[in-house]
Amino acid sequence: MRWILGILLVFYGQLVRAQDSFTVATYNVKNYLVETIPGRKAKPAAERQRVQQVILQARPDVLALQEMGQEAALQDLLLGLREGGWNYPHYQLMNANDRAIRLALLSRFPITRMVTHTNDQFLADNSRQWVRRGFLEAEIRVAGGYRFTLLAAHLKSKFQVPYARESEIRKREAAALRRKVEAILDRDPKANLVVLGDLNDTPDSTAVRTIMGRGKQRLFDPKPFEWAFADDQFVMERPRVQWTYYFPSGGVYSRVDYVLMSSGMKREWQREATGIPALPYWFEASDHRLVKVGFRAEDR
Repeated sequence: MRWILGILLVFYGQLVRAQDSFTVATYNVKNYLVETIPGRKAKPAAERQRVQQVILQARPDVLALQEMGQEAALQDLLLGLREGGWNYPHYQLMNANDRAIRLALLSRFPITRMVTHTNDQFLADNSRQWVRRGFLEAEIRVAGGYRFTLLAAHLKSKFQVPYARESEIRKREAAALRRKVEAILDRDPKANLVVLGDLNDTPDSTAVRTIMGRGKQRLFDPKPFEWAFADDQFVMERPRVQWTYYFPSGGVYSRVDYVLMSSGMKREWQREATGIPALPYWFEASDHRLVKVGFRAEDR
């Protein structure tokens, strides 16, 4: 009886720990398409499997994706993850003005509210534009009743376009995203809010500084560092390594992917569960790396 009781206590302890904390991540999966479309090729099966492996190693509870294809592509990813032993029963794929690639949200917890922001417009170099990928807003209820709001984004890349400067487009998109942040914090200054995604710019850029904001509504940047992977565990801390994106043509490593949070959410932040998993095959999956941040599931 003591032996059985001991096993039950171990399982109960694991369940409580699982409910006491959770992780949120962002990952640009680089054209995760299962069919070729005009201007973009289908992602080879081997590369799609590598994306799945990255996620299966990191195992985030809530995951925002950028550059996801259509519904068939999302189902391909979900199936691969289920076969690997990691299931996301709750998910959303957002359609916006960019018909090739999309934002997606995967969650192990119920998504209790969804808002798809697809109509934000702005002027850039005297040209009226839309936020092409939109912004995905969701409220998520974690086990134990803890709730938080998530705002996912994928800002304009640094590739040039004929109708406006890419930097100007990105600044205007950033300003539109910041207005969403302020609207949430105006309603509730203590709101649990995570703002995440591929912002396509560095921490010192105008776009990122605009999203961060100032004063009491300034977002907190946990500045995740790299975790090395060895013996089936992330074991080595490398705090000086923080890049998330590699540009092969220029040979440049930069930090463009973020998980930011409100002051209310910062109280629940877990530094020890925050990092950038460094896997030897990361570039076979995408030119970006996954960024994961941990939280306690309890308002503090």
